[in-house]
Amino acid sequence: MKLNTIIVLLFGLLLSSCQTTTKDQQVKRFGSITGLKADKLARYKELHANAWPEVLKKIKDCHIRNYSIYLQKIKNEYYLFSYFEYTGEDFDGDMKKMAADPNTQRWWKETDPCQQPLPETAAKKEIWTNMEEVFHTN
Repeated sequence: MKLNTIIVLLFGLLLSSCQTTTKDQQVKRFGSITGLKADKLARYKELHANAWPEVLKKIKDCHIRNYSIYLQKIKNEYYLFSYFEYTGEDFDGDMKKMAADPNTQRWWKETDPCQQPLPETAAKKEIWTNMEEVFHTN
């Protein structure tokens, strides 16, 4: 194999590696928390066990992946922790697009009454409190 061919192949591998790294660096991770009303626990679980396909599609269309919601009881209170990764380039625009979607609005009419926002978030008429990422490793 000629030296020029080897250099071109190595450069191609290096460029491919850089593009992957750049793409990975564009991933933004989000964690948030809210309360869950104890009397709505079964309903909330039921809704998410049968999440609407249109809502799941909108989540993907808005560049969200690896979306998870976890449940934890602390003392006598229930809390939800959500985690997702955003891979788009216009987070605010994508969130507005999601909020404008009629199926998502219907979904939120089902899920919002189940949730109990933390006091400082409720004061802003929001549901989920954003959390600070203090550690991450791949």
